[in-house]
Amino acid sequence: MSHKHKAKIEKLFEHPISGNIDVKRLLSALEHYGASVEMNKQNRAKIVVGGEELILALSHRNDLSIDSITKLRHFLEKVGITPDTL
Repeated sequence: MSHKHKAKIEKLFEHPISGNIDVKRLLSALEHYGASVEMNKQNRAKIVVGGEELILALSHRNDLSIDSITKLRHFLEKVGITPDTL
């Protein structure tokens, strides 16, 4: 299943930014690579990797905005989870 998780991370780093990212599968992939993910009642995802933390607001359809995708990309680059490092 690891190749499917890697594909989700790669999709996040595509240019141009993809608007078709399944958030549940993406969060599952992040957990596979060591992230802690918590959802709260306000439909926000708290992602923690190696002491670094990011909170993403999700729409009610569980979509990621372009801004959220960009923030998540920068966060993952900072903590060392990129397609090149997987």
